[in-house]
Amino acid sequence: MSRPDTGRRSLVVVGAGPRGTGFLERLAANLPELYGDHPLDLHLVDPHPAGGGRIWRTSQSPLLWMNSQAEDVTMFTDETVTLDGPVRPGPTLAEWAGTDGRSFPSRPQQGAYLRWVYERARAALPPSVTVHEHPTTALRVTGPRDGRQRVWLDGHAVPLTADLVVLALGHLDAHPDEHQRALGDFAARHGLVHLPPDFTADTDLSALPAGEPVLVRGFGLAFVDLMVLLTEGRGGTYEQRGDRLVYRPSGREPVLHVGSRRGVPYHSKIGYELDGEQPPLPRFFGPAEVDTLLARPGPLDFRRDVWPLVAKELGWAHYHRLFAAHPERTGIAWTDFEERYTAAAPGSPALDTLAAAAVPDPADRLDLDALDHPLAGVRHSSGDALQDGLRRYIAADLDRRHDPAHSPDLAVFGAVLSVYGQLLRLGDLGDPGNWWHGFFSYLASGPPGPRLRQLLALSDAGLVRFLGADVTIDTDEERGVFRASSATVPGEWTEARALVEARLPDPTLKRTGSPLLRALYEAGARATDAGLLAVDPDDGRVLGHDGRPHPRHFALGPHTTARAGGAFTRPRTGGFAFRQNDRTARTALALLRDLSCTAAEAAPAPRPEPEAVAAR
Repeated sequence: MSRPDTGRRSLVVVGAGPRGTGFLERLAANLPELYGDHPLDLHLVDPHPAGGGRIWRTSQSPLLWMNSQAEDVTMFTDETVTLDGPVRPGPTLAEWAGTDGRSFPSRPQQGAYLRWVYERARAALPPSVTVHEHPTTALRVTGPRDGRQRVWLDGHAVPLTADLVVLALGHLDAHPDEHQRALGDFAARHGLVHLPPDFTADTDLSALPAGEPVLVRGFGLAFVDLMVLLTEGRGGTYEQRGDRLVYRPSGREPVLHVGSRRGVPYHSKIGYELDGEQPPLPRFFGPAEVDTLLARPGPLDFRRDVWPLVAKELGWAHYHRLFAAHPERTGIAWTDFEERYTAAAPGSPALDTLAAAAVPDPADRLDLDALDHPLAGVRHSSGDALQDGLRRYIAADLDRRHDPAHSPDLAVFGAVLSVYGQLLRLGDLGDPGNWWHGFFSYLASGPPGPRLRQLLALSDAGLVRFLGADVTIDTDEERGVFRASSATVPGEWTEARALVEARLPDPTLKRTGSPLLRALYEAGARATDAGLLAVDPDDGRVLGHDGRPHPRHFALGPHTTARAGGAFTRPRTGGFAFRQNDRTARTALALLRDLSCTAAEAAPAPRPEPEAVAAR
């Protein structure tokens, strides 16, 4: 005979890193209103320490930094966040640590902050909630669509029983694609080193010998980590000589030959703040425009349907700031410009014509295509000429990103953040290859300025050499080496016995290293063309192939179509990730409450005690 449902609910959260911690904070904040004192078992599953998780664990090298300043990192809501639940303010990383807000903390420091946030959120739960931590990996979720789920854990014969499951898995490993497998097979045949896309802090770099050339494909944040661990991490040091930073080698460094599609590093973090009048955002890509896009029949195509609106929004921020802060560099009245800019259709030549007529210096106009392809058409006669040219490019970028005379750049940064928040509502953007996310990272999520100064010092020391744009990696079976060439230096190539793919694994369900996500995909969860897990943009419920949201599965984070723009939220910027966490927590609590009420109504009346029977 089956046991009656006692009404005690169970919620399993897979992933207790930053996103799982953020969800836990919102769960605790909303629980009194939506769930009251009903009993709840809360299971947190993560093989890594709760709070920091894998990426921000405190046990990694202190040489690795965040790419955000301490004052720009918060895990707490404020009055700028649009929430249905209560605002629960808390300290930024800088306030919590008592450190310089303009500094770039180490990742272990951020991990300590995240651990504190986790412990605070857990302590805010009422006694009716029992928390169970499981330091292991979730393998799969099974169960009827409308019934209780079973979450199977590595090393456990008995699964967890869950009324609801929330996936907050963060960044994940992925199995190599066909191209990476071919490179790995070539390396194995010839005794070479091939390091596929991975988390640099977790990669064994000991196979890269001192003094040997290493080809590196990728010029983003993963490359910066690689650069740090193979230089300072091997005993090298920097010293300041006047206004020049100089690297003093240890003698144990390899020589890194780095290139990518763009051929340049991500733009430096901006080193100043906007003052005076701010561009009013959103203007041309806000809720109304998103509603219109959502009402269109059929799937959206990012380049055709979305990008023209996004580009007009970024241009609006740029020119609004230029006219407000630097009117001497404009040629017409702002009111005339605003009227004509507003009337021009998104993506139309009229916008470029207006910019050319209103802004005399082309350097003051916003050219998004040139930003995305900085070396397009650039050709150098030799590798040495490229080194000089790219050092000048990086130095100029550093100067620009720290000069308020170019404050339209920071206005565009703010617009990019605004756009990302609106894009979250669209779900699957029809953006194969995640071009937009890559462009966002390149423009708005680059390294701290000091890292690019170190890059220049390493280039001067001959330990980093630039390959250029549109880098191609070939294999030479006869010589048994990797060969790199680029469009920037036609006819030249570089040979090496080691190749490093300096980028994170793609967030793909089809090749994910997560057995849980793989099982969900095989059971009917929908993946986009870019490989992301499709979720309802409103509350994070996992969507099936038929588009229906699963009633008991939720997902948050970079493996989903509701991925936020950055790892962490800047204070007083609206907090799109906070809004997602809040909505998912409230939906989950309401479902759990309804299940408890239904169970209580269906439960048989308790049998009277013998004393009560005798008294009748």
